[in-house]
Amino acid sequence: MIEEVRKQVSKLLDKDNSGHGMEHINRVLNLSLKFAESENANKDVVAFIALLHDVDDYKLFGMENADNLTNARNILESSFLEDNIKEQVLNAIKTIGYSKRLKGIRPTALEGMIVSDADMCDSIGTTGILRSYQYNLAHGNLFFDKNIYPTLNMSATDYMAKKTGTVVTHMFEKLLKLKDMMLTDSGKREAMERHNIMIEFLYHFFKEENAPEWIDYLDNYLRESKNN
Repeated sequence: MIEEVRKQVSKLLDKDNSGHGMEHINRVLNLSLKFAESENANKDVVAFIALLHDVDDYKLFGMENADNLTNARNILESSFLEDNIKEQVLNAIKTIGYSKRLKGIRPTALEGMIVSDADMCDSIGTTGILRSYQYNLAHGNLFFDKNIYPTLNMSATDYMAKKTGTVVTHMFEKLLKLKDMMLTDSGKREAMERHNIMIEFLYHFFKEENAPEWIDYLDNYLRESKNN
């Protein structure tokens, strides 16, 4: 049944070139199952949430799909899952995503927490940098511009409306914040490791770009983050 759902998800996401395709789904699935093992969660429920968590992403399918979970519902309706499991999956998907977290919405069930953590972990570390580059490249944005600085502390509305920027500004605006949004012990451990990789990358990158002002910016950003 899991493989059948994966096939249907693949039909929707296989051609995505913005970092939300099946490679992302499979990584989130594998990491979610790893977390589920450590956290003693229901692996089947975790698997279905992981597979379906992006099939109605507003960035890919628009707000109407995102609000109604149209694709997720259609896929679940064609499956032989029990109704209570379908509801668990849909309830979790409704609460997963960075923009939802900015609105104060977060998963309450363990299985949803696990997939939320895995999804956010896939946005940080080396994979996160590459995914951000892939997304920004697809939207015509640069990797780095010394004169473009981040827009910090955006509301959910501002974040969802923002179209321009660079990979580097996105790292400050979102990616460096994700380690503090983890909900499970497994997620916190994984996120910290990936967070440190991004910081090390940025220091090396700014040095190679001869951008000492950005090294100072990163120093101040990390100092303020530690104090908050």
